[in-house]
Amino acid sequence: MLPVKKPIHEYRTLDEIRQRKEELLNEIQQDNTQFTKLWHQVFLKKSENSKGDYIASLVSNGFMAVDAILLVRKLMKGYGFLFGKKKKKK
Repeated sequence: MLPVKKPIHEYRTLDEIRQRKEELLNEIQQDNTQFTKLWHQVFLKKSENSKGDYIASLVSNGFMAVDAILLVRKLMKGYGFLFGKKKKKK
């Protein structure tokens, strides 16, 4: 994202400089509070899972593990010669 170019002000008195300084300080404080809110939203704790959710995740992970084992077994059966397990059929 390209930086936003703001018009350059010409300040003639110290009061104008002080006023602009206060405006910038307020803008920085507003940006800081907005940044803090967004930062805390990133790191929200997950809500407590119920026993049903816990069991469902265990079953899901179990099915994925069995599926992975069956896939490896099938690949080793078909392409085991690449890993030196047995010789290629002719």
